[in-house]
Amino acid sequence: MSACSLTACLSVCVFLAAAVACCLSSEAGQPNSTLKAGFAERDITPKLGMEQPGGYGKAFHRSFHDPCKVRAAVFDDGTTRVAVVGIDALMIRRGSVLAARKGIREKCGIPEENVLVAASHSHSSGPTGMVLPGEYDHASDLVKTLAYEKSSCADAEYLRNVEQQIVDAVVAADAARQPIRCGAGFGAEDKVAFNRRFRMKNGQTWTHPGQNNPDIVEPAGPIDPQVGVLGAWDASGKLIGCIVNYACHATTSPGGISANYIYYLEQTVRGAFGAEAIVVFLPGFCGDVTQVDNRSPYANPGAEDWARLVGGRVGAEAVKTLLTVPRGALVPVQARTKTITLKHRVPRPERVAACLEIVKKNPNEVGATQWTFAKEIVLLDALLAKKGKEPRAEVEVQAVQIGPVVLLATPGEMFCQLGLDMKAGSPFPFTFPVELANDCVGYIPTEEAFGPNGGGYELRLTSYSNLEPTAGTKMVQACLELAKSLSPGPVPQHTPAPPSRGPWSYGNVPPEVD
Repeated sequence: MSACSLTACLSVCVFLAAAVACCLSSEAGQPNSTLKAGFAERDITPKLGMEQPGGYGKAFHRSFHDPCKVRAAVFDDGTTRVAVVGIDALMIRRGSVLAARKGIREKCGIPEENVLVAASHSHSSGPTGMVLPGEYDHASDLVKTLAYEKSSCADAEYLRNVEQQIVDAVVAADAARQPIRCGAGFGAEDKVAFNRRFRMKNGQTWTHPGQNNPDIVEPAGPIDPQVGVLGAWDASGKLIGCIVNYACHATTSPGGISANYIYYLEQTVRGAFGAEAIVVFLPGFCGDVTQVDNRSPYANPGAEDWARLVGGRVGAEAVKTLLTVPRGALVPVQARTKTITLKHRVPRPERVAACLEIVKKNPNEVGATQWTFAKEIVLLDALLAKKGKEPRAEVEVQAVQIGPVVLLATPGEMFCQLGLDMKAGSPFPFTFPVELANDCVGYIPTEEAFGPNGGGYELRLTSYSNLEPTAGTKMVQACLELAKSLSPGPVPQHTPAPPSRGPWSYGNVPPEVD
């Protein structure tokens, strides 16, 4: 999408917003006093020269494109408050979430389990991963070199700033609470997201087999075209903020530091509803879904145009949905969390020994890909050594209810099919699967992907992705248990039309021919 096209799109959105505001003026009266909400945002733009996360090696930011943010919403039904936070980051690790939750509870009293923090997975954001400061201090000098000098690393000062800005954003949103009307619904966007895994003629499944590859048989997984939207309007009918949920990797990377396509999503919504509207983006289950169409016969767009295309189209669906949903009090507001224990996939000792020999060599000698994944096995072995003989991962799943909407949050890069399974099993009319929430435990494939016809990059055993093959199924089941412990609130309806008063006097006339 060109700049002119996006401008035209925004102009149309502004016109439609004004038109629909007039049509729905009867619904934009005094908000129901039993529901309040507040929105706020804070800046977490990294400095030039900081690491750019998103791969297994080091990369550094050299330019600036647009700011990275924390965006927060607080909902209050008079009994319970919940905070929903979206951050422009590749990931958020557990320690940062716990620190932010503690600060939020101390400053404004929202219970820690009522705070959801999700990372957009922007590959053009600040250094919140992959390796944490001090994470490998227990290991050998070789392993520490591999971790701190050869891998993507978080920045301790930047992490502290992100944690503080999460707290500040939620406290500000809480202080900004006001009586509102809310509406929720789904848009549909199926032209910018594609499953990146394909079944090949050789019986395997490959990730990104490449355009025009004659051995592609079919996609190995689905996409989720739904654009989940929840909007909040004040007493005057002004949109103060919204939540947008969509399943697509934030890998468009328009150049330099950036929120990625989420920036253009935000710009599109603000073009229709005003520059003060806060757009809280929550990533859907998209561990195997990106903007890359491997079956397209055409060259990919440039990075800037690609970011505009994805953000503009998803944002346009959000706008269309916000323009048409009926408004009311989305109550009750509640939250639930549950911790489940999962096993790790443990590399065999002989494989670890072989990988140790590989990483002692120059990557050019053994091949960069082979060297990188050998490094990851060595790092994984060092991490698991801290956990003992039978290493386990404690994983939090969460359900946040806002009336008929439920946000079901997990901490991994979840395969798309798992989100569709979650929606199918949920008792709520509006279910928003949210990945990379409250921690990051790597890729979470389906069980089928581990089978004899599976495969692909996401299945590689690394220090990042190493949970048991049933992890995704167990997370979905745990989330659905939480959802089923809640009762969906009523869905607002449009104001009924009055009884017929007869036809328009200008219109009930026969044709005239002379």
